[in-house]
Amino acid sequence: MKQLSIAVLLLGTIGIAAQEQEEKGKQIEDIIIVGNRNAKRTKLETPVPVDVINIEKIQKASPQITVQDLLNYVIPSFNSVRQSASDGTEHIDPVTLRGMGPDQVLVLVNGKRRHTTSLVNYQNTVGNGSVGTDLSTIPIIAIEKIEVLRDGAAAQYGSDAIAGVINIILKKNPGASASITYGLSGRNDGDTYQAGANYGASLGKERGYVNLSLQLSHRGKTTRTQNHDLDIFGDNFAYEFAPNFNDAKNADDAEIKARGLTRDDFNFQIGDAQIKQGQLFFNSEYPLNDRLKLYSFGGFSIKEGKGFGFRRLPSEKNNIVSSIYPNGFQAILNSQIYDVSYALGAKYNVNNWLIDLSNTFGSNTFNYNVSNTNNASLGAKSPTSFYAGAHSFLQNTINLDVSKNINRFNFAFGGEFRFEQYQIKAGDEASYAKYDVNGNVAVEGSVVTEAAGGSQSFIGFSPKNALRKDRHSTAVYADVSYDLDKKLNIDAAARFENYSDFGSTLNGKLAIRYEFVKNYAVRAAVGTGFRAPSLQQQYFNNSYADISTTGSKIVTKGIFSNDSKAAEVLGFNHLKQETSVNGSAGFTLKPAKGLFITLDAYIIKVKDRIVITGNITDERLSDPAIVGVGNEVESGRFFANAIDTETKGVDLVVSYDWKLGKGNLNINLAGNYTETKITDFHFPEGIKTPQEQYFGPDQINIIETLSPKTKASLGLNYGIGKFNFLVRNTYFGKVIRDGFPFGGVQEFSPKVVTDVSVGYDITKNINFTVGANNVFDVFPDLQIYQNSYYGVFKYAPVQMGTLGSYFFGRLNFNF
Repeated sequence: MKQLSIAVLLLGTIGIAAQEQEEKGKQIEDIIIVGNRNAKRTKLETPVPVDVINIEKIQKASPQITVQDLLNYVIPSFNSVRQSASDGTEHIDPVTLRGMGPDQVLVLVNGKRRHTTSLVNYQNTVGNGSVGTDLSTIPIIAIEKIEVLRDGAAAQYGSDAIAGVINIILKKNPGASASITYGLSGRNDGDTYQAGANYGASLGKERGYVNLSLQLSHRGKTTRTQNHDLDIFGDNFAYEFAPNFNDAKNADDAEIKARGLTRDDFNFQIGDAQIKQGQLFFNSEYPLNDRLKLYSFGGFSIKEGKGFGFRRLPSEKNNIVSSIYPNGFQAILNSQIYDVSYALGAKYNVNNWLIDLSNTFGSNTFNYNVSNTNNASLGAKSPTSFYAGAHSFLQNTINLDVSKNINRFNFAFGGEFRFEQYQIKAGDEASYAKYDVNGNVAVEGSVVTEAAGGSQSFIGFSPKNALRKDRHSTAVYADVSYDLDKKLNIDAAARFENYSDFGSTLNGKLAIRYEFVKNYAVRAAVGTGFRAPSLQQQYFNNSYADISTTGSKIVTKGIFSNDSKAAEVLGFNHLKQETSVNGSAGFTLKPAKGLFITLDAYIIKVKDRIVITGNITDERLSDPAIVGVGNEVESGRFFANAIDTETKGVDLVVSYDWKLGKGNLNINLAGNYTETKITDFHFPEGIKTPQEQYFGPDQINIIETLSPKTKASLGLNYGIGKFNFLVRNTYFGKVIRDGFPFGGVQEFSPKVVTDVSVGYDITKNINFTVGANNVFDVFPDLQIYQNSYYGVFKYAPVQMGTLGSYFFGRLNFNF
């Protein structure tokens, strides 16, 4: 709490209206869908905290243009940071809630479970070892509002809802709107273009509707490498010519010129990846009569990314083909990500029994193409571009929900059947194979050189990696709620679920809210939860390039599936579900007209949390009889139920609407403090690996201190006449980064980021807004040298990321 108080003092007097819109007695209009099946609840009557984000109002004036970026500056307990040089992770930003993992947040669309990505994060970034949901696949122009339930809800919704639930509500109103945005960073890169259009029309005479959204966007790459600072060029370039960095410090520009090279030959591209995206979404409902309604929604997204791997230096003779790349190279990872979703359902009302039957389908496919690289073992015959394979995830969910309101009680029950499938597809042979001296694929007994096989930077998936695995689950659930004249609210829920791959689980939840004096209420909740191991965590396997344990070169490492022979030999158990206990308590109050305050404390205990281990060096991982010929690696990683964690925290939201002069001012303060600690470790009994390799300081750091413990925003939004003025300060608390095994421990000091914008209504239907994110160009602290890979990584992607100042202009149209 001390840190939160400091945050409030620092933020002072400016900010943006965020989570609570237009208090003025209109809160009763915000009917809550998420968290219970009582369709009459409002956000002021929920026993657990729910934020309601009016996307159209917030996004109209905000610099952010994607869902995850917008929520990152609106909800303090929500975090999303762009990564760099991290394979697929820099193409899909992991998101977290209340300091938990990306896979411990459930995402719904119109109240229906949304599928996750097929990507496993394994590059030692936030969310390491997890599989999250890509919020950027949903166009922001298609969204009416977002409900964020900040409490465990596995007893209501099943797996993944340990930290909370994000429910995205699509637009349904008739009319048309459009938006065009252009932005550029203060360093003249990261240029952003986004154009979107939304159209809604009524269907029939019974209040049916169809709503369509199209959005196209482009985000340019950024360059945040140390190479652009002239005072360190000597050190950085010298490293290219000598295996021993200390002996190479005397290399100078004359030596580089004498070799027929220029500084541009050695630039590292470090920064945000380039992203191009197109999205088409729809939302519809058609009443057949006054009792029966059909509905459908879904969409398609294609994303093309262009990221950059680690540079291969001229001195790395076993990684490069000198005749092709005499100056080394930096490989480019080109992604193609296809995301499809579709829901079809029917709602039937008979004698006030509401019956909802639906089928929801979703799939995510991630294709890898690597260019500007080589397979060193092929020598001069090596291609320079490779198709490196793909992975995909498919989910289909059938739901039946039944509910009825009787006097003050609301009864609900239902069932769910879910089918999931995960695939890994092999790439081109040259993308994964190691070749012998005769140019043939190496087999046991082949004569090979020390040259590395596979496409450098991202080694392709081989037929040995390829697989198709599926499972299904069946669930039944029930909940009951009681409302006494808006004074007393009680919710109770239970859910039984059986998975075909690990067994059954039973979970329950009890929540209560009591208004002891008018406008003053206390609330509390307790419940159990679970998260099933994802198919990706159970079966993902590959070889990848990374920095060696000494930090001096690039080597090949591996990730082995949980059912592999390597996992069996080293003593790893099959994955089982995570289990959790959630508790929360807080109060809500409205001490004056237009003033709304909530304060909620929480504790989340997770047992058998699934993580990916550190790099385990074991001689058995270089044995072809165990790992297969060509799959020998310096070290290996495995998914395991390795730790127990405890998360404690508090959320504060204060919103005040004030009629100031001839305009309206909204002041909003929101803050979060979260602390996660590892309370126990679970190591295989027979494993010979020391803890530093099994789950070392770097992995502990990711769980406990790599995300800000304190985050807060304070702001104001003032509308007068045709003008709207917005200012927001966001406080990011300190973080700690551990560069183990070859780096050091560094503390990054707290930072404050300021957003500003000015909007003007040109006509009744056209608005023009200009402004900036991070107008004062605030960056995380410079990295200490031993964590920066010889000075290349100037900044770590922590806190607010490495974009710096960003300026934008936006035209909004409403018809």
